[in-house]
Amino acid sequence: MITTHTCPQIIAILAVSADGKIADFRHSPARFGSKTDKAHLETQIAAADAVIFGANTLRAYGTTLTVTQPQLLEQRTQQGQTPQPVHIVITRKANLNPEIRFFQQPIERWLITTANNALFWQHRSEFNRILTFPLLSDEFDLSSIINHLANLGIRRLAVLGGSELVASFLNANLIDEIYLTICPLILGGKTAPSLVSGQGFLESTAPQLELLSTKVVENEVFLHYRVRRP
Repeated sequence: MITTHTCPQIIAILAVSADGKIADFRHSPARFGSKTDKAHLETQIAAADAVIFGANTLRAYGTTLTVTQPQLLEQRTQQGQTPQPVHIVITRKANLNPEIRFFQQPIERWLITTANNALFWQHRSEFNRILTFPLLSDEFDLSSIINHLANLGIRRLAVLGGSELVASFLNANLIDEIYLTICPLILGGKTAPSLVSGQGFLESTAPQLELLSTKVVENEVFLHYRVRRP
């Protein structure tokens, strides 16, 4: 086990419709990103020690995106990393179907949940590591979780969604950078989920972003932001 007290670099990798939605009004799994966007996502995942996502995101897709491009696999090997980053599911209830394909993928899987809801998974083989944390006002203390992940050797963590998890990380002032793809379609709908849910921010306290780069590939726009610290 590697011990470090340096807070990991935390990035969010996200894609939205032109009107800021991450899914349609039926909350269908979003598949509107192009092959270019998927390659972009894979590149960022390959640069991470671990990726983290919520249970709803896992339920929606049933799988996670793994590193498959030969040059990215070679890059990880040269840097002394395992072929795949650790894939971390964070969930209060841990109500997951052990039959989904995610649990057959050739990756290391960690679970973050409460001690009580971890009991079902404790003596099973689906997760390589189970980390338990108490809830504070029905939420995890993300700062404590991130410090613990740092002590387990996680130096770069990629947040993949969903919108509640992104909101929690932003609210805790933990995200350093955001990679955002704007996809060329309009979804609309009052009930369609947006990029960031949760309670929301007042304009006076909203996270402020610094644009680092832009790139246009055909009809998609790739934005790279740094989150300004207050």
